[in-house]
Amino acid sequence: MEKVILIRFGEIFLKGKNKRFFENLLERNIKNALSIYDCVIEKSHNRFYVAGYDNEIEDNIIQTLQKVFGIHSLSPAIKMHTDIDKIADLICDSLPVAQKFRVTVKRADKTINLTSTEIASQIGGDILVRKPDMVVDLHEPQLNINVDIRENKTTYIFFKNIKCFEGMPVGSSGKGLLLLSGGIDSPVAGFRMAKRGMQINGIHFHSYPFTSIQAKEKVIELGKIISGYCGHFPLFVVPFTKIQQAIHQYCREDFMITVMRMIMVEIAEKIAIEQKCGALITGESLGQVASQTLESLTVTNSRAKNLPILRPLIDMDKTEIIKISKEIDTFETSILPYEDCCTVFLPKNPIIKPKLSVAEAEYNKIVGLKELIDDAINNVEIVKITNKRG
Repeated sequence: MEKVILIRFGEIFLKGKNKRFFENLLERNIKNALSIYDCVIEKSHNRFYVAGYDNEIEDNIIQTLQKVFGIHSLSPAIKMHTDIDKIADLICDSLPVAQKFRVTVKRADKTINLTSTEIASQIGGDILVRKPDMVVDLHEPQLNINVDIRENKTTYIFFKNIKCFEGMPVGSSGKGLLLLSGGIDSPVAGFRMAKRGMQINGIHFHSYPFTSIQAKEKVIELGKIISGYCGHFPLFVVPFTKIQQAIHQYCREDFMITVMRMIMVEIAEKIAIEQKCGALITGESLGQVASQTLESLTVTNSRAKNLPILRPLIDMDKTEIIKISKEIDTFETSILPYEDCCTVFLPKNPIIKPKLSVAEAEYNKIVGLKELIDDAINNVEIVKITNKRG
């Protein structure tokens, strides 16, 4: 008998001939995530197992694995050599407190002559003999006893199924650069793209002294949380003060946010291409604020000449986004009261439906903009945020 944690795959089952690539990538991510723990990762018949760990760290291992995309669910389990007559004994030695129970059996080992239903009936009867105060309830059990009989003469017994985020293994869908503002939305956008298998880098525009050091530290903390889901998170901090001052000096007040977003996208794309990223990622949601109307998004898109802009929150309302931010533990950090550069020189009445021709005219008013952009890129600070998984 041995305690293990059973790991089930998610979408990987649908990948056909490419399945092995995704399995190997998921295995690598699991090993990286658990590298800080003394344990062993095993693989057998479309399952991974964590073994060889002390019971004291089981909860920590489970919490870490829940952040590894590509995992459908987890179960702390008891591993034993398949012996139908001894399964009930082992179950009774490990039973959680419950009165009503059912036994669910999966039998992958077809050399056993009994069906899954017959095995479940036998085990249930044996439990009733040993635990006469318990009763079988197939419809509303307090405890579902799962018995997974595998092809390799090994049986796994478990009592709970812990759901995970599923998705695809990080690294299976290329790399993207996330425009990370420090608000609620952009960390959620990064999380959702990492869930689809994308390795995430970040870019943040910092306007010191108009924005504080605490605002930058807040974004770095968000990067640390994101790295828990994608392993490592290089963050490119762009000095943006001179550019914002120039926007304030040369552009119409109602177009300042529009022009600022245009320049951010232009800088982000240059850095993304240098870092071999295949897309930009933003936390924009259609209609949420003035800079996120269809017309504003069209103007913003115009400055991305070579890469797509992915907007995974585009159809979500604020309530949905906040719900996810709480689930992934970014909400409390995001609402810390430190302003980001989007609030500097904020116009009273920003343009809601900008025309591209007018926005480009305002953009072109800025004297020495190319030099300002080059200077900002040349002075980028790279913060290497690394989680133990990679």
